[in-house]
Amino acid sequence: CVVPMGSKRRLFVKLVYKVLRSPRQAWSKFSIDNLKKFMHYLRTEDAASVEARISLHMPSSFADSTPRELFPVEEEPRESFEDYEAIDFPQFDEVAVSIVIPVYNQFSFTYNCLRSIRKNTGDVSYEILVADDCSKDFTSDLEKIAPGITVIHNEENLGFLRNCNHAASKARGKYILFLNNDTQVQPGWLEPLVKLLEEHADIGMTGSKLVYPDGHLQEAGGIYWKDGSAWNYGHAGNPDEPEFNYVKDVDYISGASILIRADLWEKLGGFDERFVPAYCEDSDLAFAVRDAGYRVVYQPKSVVVHFEGVSNGRDVKQGIKKYQVENQKKLYEKWKEVLEKEHFPNGEEVFLARDRSRFKKTIVVVDHYVPHYDTDAGGRCTFEYLKLFVELSMHVVFVGDNYAAHQPYTDELRQMGVDVLVGEGWTMQKFRKWVDDYGKYVDYVYLNRPHISVKYIDMLKEKTKAKIFYFGHDLHFIRERRQAEIENRPELLESAQKWEKIETGLFSKADVVHVVGAYEQEVLQGMFPGKPIRNIPLYLYSSEELDAMGEPSLEGRDTMIFVGGFNHQPNQDAIFWFMEEIYPRIMAEHPGLVFYIVGSRPTEKIKALAKDNVIVTGYVSDEELARLYSRARVNVIPLRYGAGVKGKVVETLAFGVPAVTTPIGAEGLPGVENCLEVTETPEEYAAHVLRYLRDDAWWKDCAEKERQYIREHFTINRAKEILLKDMK
Repeated sequence: CVVPMGSKRRLFVKLVYKVLRSPRQAWSKFSIDNLKKFMHYLRTEDAASVEARISLHMPSSFADSTPRELFPVEEEPRESFEDYEAIDFPQFDEVAVSIVIPVYNQFSFTYNCLRSIRKNTGDVSYEILVADDCSKDFTSDLEKIAPGITVIHNEENLGFLRNCNHAASKARGKYILFLNNDTQVQPGWLEPLVKLLEEHADIGMTGSKLVYPDGHLQEAGGIYWKDGSAWNYGHAGNPDEPEFNYVKDVDYISGASILIRADLWEKLGGFDERFVPAYCEDSDLAFAVRDAGYRVVYQPKSVVVHFEGVSNGRDVKQGIKKYQVENQKKLYEKWKEVLEKEHFPNGEEVFLARDRSRFKKTIVVVDHYVPHYDTDAGGRCTFEYLKLFVELSMHVVFVGDNYAAHQPYTDELRQMGVDVLVGEGWTMQKFRKWVDDYGKYVDYVYLNRPHISVKYIDMLKEKTKAKIFYFGHDLHFIRERRQAEIENRPELLESAQKWEKIETGLFSKADVVHVVGAYEQEVLQGMFPGKPIRNIPLYLYSSEELDAMGEPSLEGRDTMIFVGGFNHQPNQDAIFWFMEEIYPRIMAEHPGLVFYIVGSRPTEKIKALAKDNVIVTGYVSDEELARLYSRARVNVIPLRYGAGVKGKVVETLAFGVPAVTTPIGAEGLPGVENCLEVTETPEEYAAHVLRYLRDDAWWKDCAEKERQYIREHFTINRAKEILLKDMK
């Protein structure tokens, strides 16, 4: 065949390249007849049109795990306007988002863009303003098949930038979203954008993940370099890779889908008209938003398919596209001082440039898996410290040793701004490669649990210059030694010796050791004099959170409760000992008392404890747990062995529910015996429970002391104070 010249030659090469890279099973979907058809298009149509056709019809070169929902763009317009199905949009008295769609011809793309909005927008209230810049196709009658939208028909052609500014002046929404007409939005695209602005007052503008119709990534936010040139970060990559899926600050977001606060837009005066007719106005807006004191943030959960180049092509030497080069020079001149001060030379330090972390410390946190904060104390602790690292303006990277993207936990971390290195294709080997590439940027490493940390500590000490923190969650060798004594099992003593060797090695190699509880801090300071051994809060509460819980009240409290995950052996032992030795003594005086046994993964033996007044719940949500605490008159924490501060004890103190525990349960919490009862004998244990059930004054006094204890020892500010001793 005859190979075309110029820009069409590049498209021909791209076409052949795509065919060769496509999976064998996809070849049948792209027949020789189709190849001939594209050759015809190359001879008869402009390059931009052919580019759009290739993007629409070529099979993806990789198996995309996130299918895109697309309406097919028709090659030829229908004969009659009446042949198009009407799109009926909802009407809202109050509008959260005004969606502004600038249009010049390209009716088929506009029509399908509107169809995708109607189908995939969900519950967010919105209005649509189509800015028709003197189109000569069916766009002139768009209102007839899209009732409920507003079409602004310009009397003269304003050009892209002025068309956007003019339409935005008519917007009623709290937020304004600019959306290209050559896009198709994907399910749930709008709410994540709005949520970022609703929850973070310092974010002024956010934007979507842009993907091509074949599933490849167009960009995950953009980078600007010191010389004023720009990158679409992640271009042509796999959009499901972790690096493209966490909320992050970016230099700019391509204007195909950006959301900005309406009052900020008005304050800035809209797109700067020095960039008329088009190009670089979206980048300039991002710089202006930051200059006004706000952040510009990329939202990966908002996915928009972009048929890039449909409107203006890609040849920067002709048509409106030529303004891209000219306006890039204008942007450089306008923001030269900022570019020189805050940006890297072209193509350098991409790791830091991709999320504007140049002036942040990078911390890598490793745990056994993505923290399941609502099932166990250790997971909750890891989750809360990840949040705190983000709050301390760190660039936070999390690695789960099983590399599984547990949901919804993985997405929650990514929405917090954590780069979570898990998911399909991720292994220890791939993380080693990541460390080889980016280890030089890591300032701190935070390792959790001995059986996990022992796999990573040597590699990270060798390949990074980071300060290494080790947090064991509890001293395993002490816990197993105590269990061996309770259960008279010599094999557990051997296991305890193994753990002591592993943990001692980790303590020696780490620069800083974190423990929870004064007891373990004292033990380790004796073993490692001179080593920083920090006693950190297990759970972190803000003053606002504690205030929201309200003052503890006796009203409606008529139950007893036990809380603990049953994949943890000490909790199983505790509940069986309680039911055998203590529970009958309580029932003798209060036979109608309802007892809730709450915790994830109950064994069949634990489920068998359920009877008329004993309810084994299994896993409950945080909301349901709070409700159960609000009804509880007393909490029982009958632990006979274990180590470290116990999450269930801290939790009952925060909820203001008086409790009875053992010396093991109270371990590591100096003065906690002033808030709750501590005893080892079944007789005394039952007597203390009964006193809480009948003595209102005693109950109230203990509940108030519990809350005060939390305010003194388990606050976010207390945790910051300890962390900043070693994180400068």
